[in-house]
Amino acid sequence: MSNEKRKILMLVEGAKTDFRLMKHLLHVYGIDGRHQIVSYDTNIYALYDTMFRNANPADMDILQHLKEHEPNPARKILFDKHYSDILLVFDLDPHDRRFSCDEISELAAFFVESSDMGKLYLNYPMVELFYHMKSIPDPDYDSYIATLEELRDKSYKSRVNAENRNHDYTKFAVGKRECDIVIRQNIDKALRLTNDEGALPPNSRTILKNQLEKLQNVGAIDVLCTCAFYIADYNPKLLL
Repeated sequence: MSNEKRKILMLVEGAKTDFRLMKHLLHVYGIDGRHQIVSYDTNIYALYDTMFRNANPADMDILQHLKEHEPNPARKILFDKHYSDILLVFDLDPHDRRFSCDEISELAAFFVESSDMGKLYLNYPMVELFYHMKSIPDPDYDSYIATLEELRDKSYKSRVNAENRNHDYTKFAVGKRECDIVIRQNIDKALRLTNDEGALPPNSRTILKNQLEKLQNVGAIDVLCTCAFYIADYNPKLLL
């Protein structure tokens, strides 16, 4: 299907940072008119509970499932529309009490096709990491990690605020040129993490596998914003 005919549902985890970031990126690249962004208002493990724990997700209509679990009547009607693609933008949140390596791997293995049940984009560890750069480009970005300890004590967001170039998210990567650089830095970091430099797009399941191994071995994950990959997935020519 051509990009001109696509109508895409983008389900994001939160109504604030997640929603604003994706709205900003879609606007910067001139594709916001083809997307409907809806905040799920809870995390990926809640989605697992309703879709996977006591049911077979392959037997479900995901749009109807989302509608059934949407408490806001005004948003329920959004799930009655037809979409060519469905995207799910969530955080890994390994500090969540419901976090499970097996369950998050099951989710990643299921949500792989945007034109079917949907494609999952996991942020490591959370969406705020998009702003975790002291400069654009940031020569040290490849070395940035988030420890399980700082996630559990809720200090990672404060660290991002302190290390962010502008100390103000609204002033970070405002235009296309800087957005291009931030996205490319994340893609390049992902390719290096998967030892697959030059292959596009980065393999999301290999990224997850490597991140889970690092989490289990050293109690940390590499800071990586995969939701930004979507721009390149939509059309690689959008990036300089």
